[in-house]
Amino acid sequence: MRLDAGPVVQFAVCYSAEKRIAANIHDNVREGFIMAWVAITVVVALLEYLAFGFMVGAARVKYGVPAPAISGNEVFERYFRVHQNTLEQLVAFLPGIWLFGTYVNPVWAALLGAVFILGRAMYAASYIRDPKARGAGFGLTFLSTVILLLGGLYGAVRTLL
Repeated sequence: MRLDAGPVVQFAVCYSAEKRIAANIHDNVREGFIMAWVAITVVVALLEYLAFGFMVGAARVKYGVPAPAISGNEVFERYFRVHQNTLEQLVAFLPGIWLFGTYVNPVWAALLGAVFILGRAMYAASYIRDPKARGAGFGLTFLSTVILLLGGLYGAVRTLL
C-alpha cells in the first residue's frame, strides 16, 4: 500500500515555506530600513563637503583670488585647506562607515558618522578663525574615522571566521 501526502500535509509544507520567505523578506526590509540611516549620514557628509566648496568659491570672490590660483590671501587659503582636508578625510570615512554599518551595526555607524560631520563643522569654523585652534574638530573627525575603519575590519574578519 502506498501512502500519499494528502492535501493537508502539502498545505502545511507550502505554508511553512511561505512563512520562511516572508520572514526573510521582513528581515531584509528591516535591515534595509536600518542601513538607510547610514545612507542618510553619508549624504549629509557629502553635502557638508559641497557646502565647504561653495564657501571656497565665496572666499575666492571676497578675497580677490581668481581661479585657478589657490594662494594669494591667507584667509582664502584657510577656506581652501578646509575643503581639501575634508576631501582627504572622506577617503577613509566613506568606506569605514559602510563597512561598520554592514558588518557591525548600522545605527552605531550612523551615530559615528554624525560625530564625523560635527567634527568637520567644528574643524572648519576653528581653522578659518585660527588654524592653531583646529584640534577638537580634527580629533572628533579622526577618532570617529578610526573607530569606523577598525570596527568594520573587525566585523568583516569575524564574518569570515
